[in-house]
Amino acid sequence: MDQTQPFPPGLPANERLAHLTRRAARGYSRALQIRLAEHGISFGQWAFLRILWAEDGLSQRELADRAGLTEPTTHTALQRLEGLGLVSRRNLPGNRRRQHVFLSPEGHRLRAVLEPLAIEVNRAATRGLGEEEESTLRRCLLIIIGNLARDEAAMQAEGQRMPATRTAAES
Repeated sequence: MDQTQPFPPGLPANERLAHLTRRAARGYSRALQIRLAEHGISFGQWAFLRILWAEDGLSQRELADRAGLTEPTTHTALQRLEGLGLVSRRNLPGNRRRQHVFLSPEGHRLRAVLEPLAIEVNRAATRGLGEEEESTLRRCLLIIIGNLARDEAAMQAEGQRMPATRTAAES
């Protein structure tokens, strides 16, 4: 893409917000995936590492909820992280049923290596925005996220649920 042109070719400035947001999120994900791959970490693993760096010792269900993913998906990601020696799962005293996930020393160490990559992606993404523009963008996105969360809750209250990916694809 031409560095002097503010918009990517074929993407009009008046494109729907949903499409622009999806494209931006995809761009963020791809930019970070490229950087994480150099360290043998997938984007899915990154999500759980970030959560655990903020709050170590969560249960699998708590991790799934915070990541916005299903428990089976979370289980698979945790198995991979465990295989890499980045986390361990264990029961806390007095609770034999629920396993909690803890970062290993290597998992903790990776924070200093991987977080700067995310900062680099954020800087690349916001290049050309002033402080006020970035602050406005952040505020607008938070409003949109809140509005959509309330909309989903209202739909669920009416008995409408998010269809499973497989079910939606078969329709």
